[in-house]
This record gives sequence, structure tokens and C-alpha cells, in this order.
Amino acid sequence: MNIEEKMEKAIQSLENKLLNIRAGRANPAMLNGIMVPYYGVATPIQSLANITVPEARQLMIKPFDRNVLKDIERAINEANIGITPTNNGEIILLTVPELTEDRRRDYVRQAKEVAEEAKVALRNIRQEENNQIKKEEYPLDEEKRRLESVQEAINKYNKIVDEKLKSKEEELMTV
Repeated sequence: MNIEEKMEKAIQSLENKLLNIRAGRANPAMLNGIMVPYYGVATPIQSLANITVPEARQLMIKPFDRNVLKDIERAINEANIGITPTNNGEIILLTVPELTEDRRRDYVRQAKEVAEEAKVALRNIRQEENNQIKKEEYPLDEEKRRLESVQEAINKYNKIVDEKLKSKEEELMTV
């Protein structure tokens, strides 16, 4: 696996983590990672139900099997995502509350931490690559050229991380 692929994976991981930071709007990705016990097996909620967004701040969960409705509701409560499910016997509604200014700032802080983790991952990739280049015995000018290309790649991907963080901050702070 080359350095670009490794860095792309770090960016992909960043995007996935940023998706889980909610911005006051309903997003089915908010339920990623919630597992529901279904016939004794922990199953992702997406495998057991259709998840739709009927309104900007509402998620509707319609299970394929009505018998699992209570289990889905319990799993959402236990996941502690800050939203209380409403069960009407056929579907579960999740109404996303408006975010307060303080809560928005907390989410921005979380986004910054996630972005910093991504930058650390990129730096680790750079360090591994630089060590690999130095371990192999290249002529001095070739080694220098390779190290510079690694640095160019890290600069490019750090800029991508900054752009993604900036857009997430704008999304979070928009009322």
C-alpha cells in the first residue's frame, strides 16, 4: 500500500467521524454503530429497519419486523445519543432537539479533536515513510527528492483536513 492510499484512508476515517458529530439536523448516520439484539445476535440498526428523514429535524425508523420495535427503542436509549425515541407501535420517531450555543461549541471542539487525530495519523504515516526511505540506501539526491515528495503529500492532505474541519465548523455554527 502506497503513502497516498494510507493518507486517503486517514481522510476517510476523518469524514466518518465528522459525520457522527451532529449539527442539529437529522441524519441517518447518527445511528451508525447502534447495535440491536436480534435473535441473540447484535445487529446494526440499519439492517433491521428503513431509516428516513421526513423533516429536517426528525428521523423515522420503520423496522422490517414489528417484533423488534422494542429492542430498537431500547438500543437507541442505551446508545445515549441525546435523543429520546417515540414509539407508536409501528415506527419510531426521533426528534433532534435544537442545539444551544454551548452545545454547538462543544461539537466544534469535538470536530477539532477529530481533525487533530487525523493530522496525527498523517504525521505517523509520514514518519513511517521517511524511515523506510532512509532505511533503503538511495543516492543522496534521490533520497532528498523522495523525502520532499512525502512532505508535499502530507501538506496536501493536511490542507484537506483543514478544509473538512472548516466546513464542519460552519455547518455546526449555522443556526
